[in-house]
Amino acid sequence: MSGARSHRSEAARDFLATRRAKITPEDAGLTAYGGNRRVTGLRREEVAMLAGVSADYYTRLEKGHLAGVSDSVLDAVAGALHLDEAERAYLFDLARNANAGGRPGRRGTTRRRATQVRPTVQTVLDSMRDVPAFVRNGRLDILGTNTLGRALYSPVFDSPTRTSDVSPPNLARFGFLDPAARDCFPDHDGACHTNVQLLRAEAGRTPHDKDLTDLIGELSTRSEDFRTRWAAHDVRLHRTGRKSFHHPAVGRLDLSFEAMALEADPGLTLTVYTAEPDTATAERLSLLASWAATHAADEAPLPG
Repeated sequence: MSGARSHRSEAARDFLATRRAKITPEDAGLTAYGGNRRVTGLRREEVAMLAGVSADYYTRLEKGHLAGVSDSVLDAVAGALHLDEAERAYLFDLARNANAGGRPGRRGTTRRRATQVRPTVQTVLDSMRDVPAFVRNGRLDILGTNTLGRALYSPVFDSPTRTSDVSPPNLARFGFLDPAARDCFPDHDGACHTNVQLLRAEAGRTPHDKDLTDLIGELSTRSEDFRTRWAAHDVRLHRTGRKSFHHPAVGRLDLSFEAMALEADPGLTLTVYTAEPDTATAERLSLLASWAATHAADEAPLPG
């Protein structure tokens, strides 16, 4: 078995096993099934029964053999394991990659990684003057910002984890390797967990992305915290929610966000932050805009 194929099988095996461990018999309505239990969560044969497949067949799936598995079986397994939308998409990505037989698929797994946003996208960013906004890729590189977005993420841009002045700052590298991240994100634990979930989901979509693989390898080597979180095989869709920052110039900002895929640029996501009107955060966001205008001349340009 090739190294790449072995890695994909391992990812599928560990993902299914960790999901199975999270579901109790009570969750699955199997309170009267079986006697003494020696496993955390469901047994393989219980998942097989719930999915309507044989125990031997499900065991084969959990060993990482997803090639040739039908969508209906994947749906049944997803239902048996109570997978959410992100987990279901990840399972289907793993199966798609297994069916590709080690070849890059059609969903952009070999697309050239963008290092900056298109001029029209930058124009859209610049038109949003009252809210922080930025564009990232699946590797969590920040590829473009507006003025407020650049100010909000100034600690990331100024971090020593940035490999050069012309390289895009990376949110995961900052979060796990720069101690300043604990000051920047009041919920540092949650921010790190989200970063790992997003990277894990991206690894399912683009398993042949060398830049992504290199980043994961770097973080795994340099951060025990990252290794532990990565081993959990958690994934997430990051579309809307709340995020808190502590900016060195204006203090705490509690913001809502909306994240939108840029359909013309596969793999890129536009994120926009807003503050509730008449709140301390709204006032501080205005102060951040003033701070950004004052410091604009001193800020390093984005890559490109």
